[in-house]
Amino acid sequence: MGARLSGPAGQGGGVIAQTADINVTPFVDIMLVLLIIFMVAAPLATVSLKLDLPPAPADLIPEPKEPVYITVQTSGALFIADRPTTMETLAADVCEAQAVAGCREERVFVRAQPDVTYDRFMAVMNDLQANGFHQVGLLNEDIE
Repeated sequence: MGARLSGPAGQGGGVIAQTADINVTPFVDIMLVLLIIFMVAAPLATVSLKLDLPPAPADLIPEPKEPVYITVQTSGALFIADRPTTMETLAADVCEAQAVAGCREERVFVRAQPDVTYDRFMAVMNDLQANGFHQVGLLNEDIE
């Protein structure tokens, strides 16, 4: 910090005022040097290997399954794909529609018509969660 004395050669008998300016030039210089070092060192930290892997046999690639869509209508009706269902049989019907052993680990999509009440929609979501369906996707538009 610098001090300024009033009067010539400090003999004015005035008050000593201090300036509180911080010189940021060294700080900026150090930051620019560090930026350049990291810009140069970052590409060197990336290691890549060129691999020529053989293609996977066709019998090992599983065919993608048709996803299960649960539709909640404004009237309160529930549908799995185009088959009607009820809240009581929802979990069993979802497992039947998936036709796999671990049906509760598969993804289920839920969509609702725009005028469905929130409590009706959340009843379906809560029922799915209570029955072990934790991978639930929400759709907000029709899939074509």
